[in-house]
Amino acid sequence: MEAEKKGREKVCVTGAAGFIASWFVELLLSKGYIVHGTVRDPSTHEKNAHLWSLDKAPENLKLFKADLLDYDSLRSAIEGCSGVFHAASPVIISPVPDPELEVIEPAVKGTSNVLKASLEAKVKRVVYVSSLAAVGMNPNLPKGQVIDETCRSDEDYCRKMEKWYCLSKTLAEKEAFGFAEGNGIDVVTVCPSLTLGPLLQPTVNASSKILVDVMKGVHDPVPNRIRNIGDARDVAAAIVLAYEKPEAKGRYICTGYPIKMLDLVNKLRSLYPGYSYPTTFTDIEENVVISTRKLQGLGWTARPLEETLVDSVESFRRIGIL
Repeated sequence: MEAEKKGREKVCVTGAAGFIASWFVELLLSKGYIVHGTVRDPSTHEKNAHLWSLDKAPENLKLFKADLLDYDSLRSAIEGCSGVFHAASPVIISPVPDPELEVIEPAVKGTSNVLKASLEAKVKRVVYVSSLAAVGMNPNLPKGQVIDETCRSDEDYCRKMEKWYCLSKTLAEKEAFGFAEGNGIDVVTVCPSLTLGPLLQPTVNASSKILVDVMKGVHDPVPNRIRNIGDARDVAAAIVLAYEKPEAKGRYICTGYPIKMLDLVNKLRSLYPGYSYPTTFTDIEENVVISTRKLQGLGWTARPLEETLVDSVESFRRIGIL
């Protein structure tokens, strides 16, 4: 998928103003791509200013007003592009009155619309940004099994536990591969874990808020569970690799380092003393190992966890949320 004349290759990024998407917009621009980015409202300066401030954005970035449930708006953004990076999807962790309408439908039908528009535009490859939530939410996985790309979250279990984000990602990824098989379009998915890293956008996103809440001691006691942490810049690199590498196929788990919450707090406290960290941790029995061997096979590597934490906290301080 590596183009000899990449400098004029057009690609579309849905949900371009989001936390992870902003980072792969930045990477794509730095590599010379022309980027069509979909956002809710291109005229809203405060929500899109971080995109326009990126290097090469003035000449190589074009923003389109688009809605996941509006096929025509997506079709306009994707027209003329050779590749599509589909990142737009509801990220709603708290309870919602109508999860089918507010979470599931935008994720699944939105993915279908993006793929249909991509097929019509004859794009070479679609990279769908899925989630580790679509991989490991399954109580039937054998104890001690390494979590890899063959594992899938259980739809019934997600519904029973009201894990609507997990369900939306599971169903949307299923839709993506089903559409690909039925229509002959090349689809690759990347499944990131909890993603931290410096913010490009001016507001805190759901995954970054988890780290902010830890440093403010919002929750105490805290379950001492394993957090699999990735860096948004590394996720961006994985997503672009999944597009550019001709041999890329199927799903790719993307995560950096597993760390227990107690160990995470101790590491943060050593780096940034003086914050109101939680002091009580409840034991959680876990023995989960997640493999990124397949992604590493494309040449992907993860930066050190400390770099991710420091760069995250410093960006939080800059925008005044810590």
